[in-house]
Amino acid sequence: MTKLPAILSRLDADLEASLARLSSWLEIPSISTDSAYAGDSRRAAEWLAKDLESLGFEAALAETPGHPIVLAHRPKPGAPHVLFYGHYDVQPVDPLNLWDSEPFKPVVKEIAPGRRVIVARGACDDKGQVMTFIEALRATLAETGDLPVGVTVMVEGEEESGSVNLPAFVRENAAALKADVALVCDTGMWDRETPAITASLRGMVYQEVTVTCADRDLHSGLFGGAAANPIHVLAKIVAQLHDETGRITIPGFYDGVEEPTNQQKADWADLNLTEDEFLGQIGLKHSIGEKGRMLIEQIQSRPTCDVNGIWGGYTGEGTKTVIASQASAKISFRLVGKQDPQKIGEAFQAFVRERLPGDVTASFTAHGASPAIAVPAESPALAAARAALTEEWGRKAVTIGSGGSIPVVGDFKRLLGIDTLLVGFGLDDDRVHSPNEKYDLSSFHKGQRSWARILEALGAMKAGR
Repeated sequence: MTKLPAILSRLDADLEASLARLSSWLEIPSISTDSAYAGDSRRAAEWLAKDLESLGFEAALAETPGHPIVLAHRPKPGAPHVLFYGHYDVQPVDPLNLWDSEPFKPVVKEIAPGRRVIVARGACDDKGQVMTFIEALRATLAETGDLPVGVTVMVEGEEESGSVNLPAFVRENAAALKADVALVCDTGMWDRETPAITASLRGMVYQEVTVTCADRDLHSGLFGGAAANPIHVLAKIVAQLHDETGRITIPGFYDGVEEPTNQQKADWADLNLTEDEFLGQIGLKHSIGEKGRMLIEQIQSRPTCDVNGIWGGYTGEGTKTVIASQASAKISFRLVGKQDPQKIGEAFQAFVRERLPGDVTASFTAHGASPAIAVPAESPALAAARAALTEEWGRKAVTIGSGGSIPVVGDFKRLLGIDTLLVGFGLDDDRVHSPNEKYDLSSFHKGQRSWARILEALGAMKAGR
């Protein structure tokens, strides 16, 4: 007979103690991007390693050229094995004067009737989220003396500063990180009552293009009307990247883009994401995305092309009658499905070159490329986690995509060959990276209960699935 009810009851009874443990970790200012806090970052890593050791894990700090990685193992032969990823580093706290309380002195406050939150830097991103998983482990071990799955915990200290040392670490420690599925708790819920699993992440191609016309800047009174203007040329090409329906016009761009299933479309439609709700918060009213697509499709499951910056010529104070020699733009593409990043990059460059006047040239700089990542819809782990979340929250867990990219998920797929379930309990108003960052106690408490249920559900699966 399952001991899950006893585990959940222990989590309920232990909430204040778990909150105290989280607070003690939040008090450590582990700001990874500032070398002045290097010692504090190590202290934060040591704090977590010691806590995991107290739970019977073999835990240690794995050194990197930067901040150490906490690596802990508790195997269970014959059972499925999970790899849990999080990060202990936090963002800088500036501007300090906008905080209502000291960033590294956690406070619990009520922000609405019955809605309590903990306020501190890292409360949501990512210490509070990590501790939901650790507390689920603690309660399960306390009640059963064991875990339903083998567990490896890997918590890094450089996520907020680019995770520069993580890919090499994963590659060099692939054998030690072997698992059936990876778990990441650094995402959010759909809303305060609706849990979500992020099952897909868009990929990225980022290119910089420079169009060159004359061999120097020109006097527009002497050469205007005859000499090619690179700003005009580039602006015209950029304008041709989309047609009147919002589709991207680069030949072959949509190769590998897959249609969502009817069930996925129905689930997304049930969420009823509106333009007023989504765009209204940023002062806009109307979507300019692909015609015939739901707003939620436009932002999570369709590929995009955006100009992130464009410049050329004179932009200083006053006037300067000049025709620039060069104009440049930075352009990013978000990819989905099986789109090939290399082919997209090459197709974009060909698109530009085919539209250049005869004596105009273009040069390109690639700033990275990565494919989209998706958990197969038929994944047993995905189904198990979704059922567990639905049971805990009393509301159907939604499976969504993320418009952004999370590089570590790609590393897990590319280097370890495993899919990742992104199950987080953050909320849109958690003020992540901003002053007065907070984490709802409902997210912290029910997040713990959710992980306890997910661990049990994954334990019922066969190893190697």
